Amino acid sequence: MTMNLCNMKNLANNKLSKFGQLLNLISWLLGGSILLVILLVGYFTGIFNRTNAIPITETTENKPYKPEKTVWKLISMDAVVHEPDPELVKYGRELIANTAYYLGPKGKVAQQTNGMNCQNCHLDAGSRVWGNNYGAVASTYPKFRERSGTKESIVKRVNDCMERSLNGRGLDSTSREMRAIVSYIKFIGQCVPKDTIPNGTGIWKLKFMNRAADPTKGQVAYEQKCVSCHGKNGEGVKSPDGIVYTYPPLWGQHSYNIGAGLFRLSRLAGYIKTNMPFGATYEKPQLSDEEAWDIAAYVNSRPRPTKDLSKDWPKISGKPIDHPFGPYSDNFSEKQHKFGPFKPIDEFKKAEKKKQEALKNKTQQIKS
Repeated sequence: MTMNLCNMKNLANNKLSKFGQLLNLISWLLGGSILLVILLVGYFTGIFNRTNAIPITETTENKPYKPEKTVWKLISMDAVVHEPDPELVKYGRELIANTAYYLGPKGKVAQQTNGMNCQNCHLDAGSRVWGNNYGAVASTYPKFRERSGTKESIVKRVNDCMERSLNGRGLDSTSREMRAIVSYIKFIGQCVPKDTIPNGTGIWKLKFMNRAADPTKGQVAYEQKCVSCHGKNGEGVKSPDGIVYTYPPLWGQHSYNIGAGLFRLSRLAGYIKTNMPFGATYEKPQLSDEEAWDIAAYVNSRPRPTKDLSKDWPKISGKPIDHPFGPYSDNFSEKQHKFGPFKPIDEFKKAEKKKQEALKNKTQQIKS
């Protein structure tokens, strides 16, 4: 009986051993099959990718941007409860988002702007990453600006937008509206250390092309990508109440005037690249660099309101390379300053700056 029990145990062990071997064989076969499938998929995918790949140049890439540095993060509006006057901050945000409702041609507070909203240029009430946001305003103002040749406050900067981008009149510095806008801008940037500009604030700096931006090519791209929102004639689309624009006008009497920041091509092109058409972001751009430059050239070549700029840029050498109006401290034409190519102008200005710095250092050495 004992012998039978031992035999039964041995038999059971042999069966388990064989079963284990069978499982190992099945596992090995399955593993090998899966590996073979993965290798085959990878091989054929590589072939198809190589076959369908479209080479792109540096100036035409529209792949997602992966920032090397941490991107500025917006403070939550929930934190407004900790402000001395939360309602004033909220009103400031409302004014930025719906400027025309309060200050436009049919504004309920005053009638002193062209009907556009501040957030038509400063997206999401000045809070979108690379959407011309206000992230670095509080940290860098007051500051000296070459355009005015003076040290400017946030109030001055806001009124510049009122007079240029909104082609209207500035606000009284003591008005509730101005105090609200300034309070909101300071709230937005309160976590940014003084004299710093976080990655992702303002407007994306688009790489210069090796050619001039082309309004003709821009018109073609505009008609393909922009007409549905902004209209064939750049007139925009008004809301049903006729008070505000659902999509703003890009040229014509109700758009920004020639003194606005976006009338500089590099500013408009960078803004377009990371935000247009509707739904685009810096992470998921929909346009190539060249399309952004060309569309900007087309938009800024169209008619728009004028402005007296005779007091701007008291120091001519301080003009940016894409300021479209002379005189200049170089020999490049007004047309090249407006449409490019900008690399030669940029290189010239950098070389001149080095010369001036070297001369300044030499003068200081002589004095000492």
